[in-house]
Amino acid sequence: MAGNWLYKYLVGLDQGEFRVYYQPIVSLQTGKITGFEALSRWQRPEGIVPPIEFIPVAEEIGLIVPMNRQLLREACQHLRSWQTEFPSSPPLTMSVNISARDFAQPDLASEIRKCLEETGVDPGCLQLEIIETIAMGDAEKSGHVLSQLKALGVRLSIDDFGTGYSSLSRLRRIPVDTLKIDRAFILHMDSDPESCEIVRIIIMLAHNLGLKVVAEGTETEEHINLLKQLHCEMAQGYFYSRPADGQAMSKLLAGDHSALAASVGG
Repeated sequence: MAGNWLYKYLVGLDQGEFRVYYQPIVSLQTGKITGFEALSRWQRPEGIVPPIEFIPVAEEIGLIVPMNRQLLREACQHLRSWQTEFPSSPPLTMSVNISARDFAQPDLASEIRKCLEETGVDPGCLQLEIIETIAMGDAEKSGHVLSQLKALGVRLSIDDFGTGYSSLSRLRRIPVDTLKIDRAFILHMDSDPESCEIVRIIIMLAHNLGLKVVAEGTETEEHINLLKQLHCEMAQGYFYSRPADGQAMSKLLAGDHSALAASVGG
């Protein structure tokens, strides 16, 4: 089974079947796009393979590393192009997921530095998303890797926050900038008081630690209104846009930019 997947992955990489899709991250204060998350999609001749099917297998057999490095480069190239075409203050950002396999690579920091230098992206515009169980795992090992990454000047985010086993004292000591609330809490916050309370507590905790918050999985106007009331900074989800290719995101940015220009002009 693994051998069959391995063959398909190698062919997919060789044929350029792995595509980068993007989902906008939006400021809840201004309603404007502040950046994007880059996501892998596999476009096979018979159709798109759902990420839930191929990402875990790619992680297991080790091909997630070359796949993610290809994604990082393409995402940085797109970001640099968008920053030039749609200048803003602060500039647009790009969020990229770091898998467990990526995190274990001794050359992770040097590869990211090389990509930033070759694409001309300011390190401060790249946000690396690391799931809670990895970032909050072995204190010595994860702390060393996080420090290496932070030394590049990039920003660090704990992804899927609230589903792992975080130690609050450990969270206070690691060099992260953002907490990303797991979609499971956001999806039910308008119907389940407990989920809403968890979201409130996470936002309060983050702010007390000087961190920003992104709410993932926002799908309704009620989600957005509740998050605004809780002073969450940013949101991402189907309410704004489903993940799509770079061309679709360029059109979104063009509309966003036009709306902002009209607002300033008025």
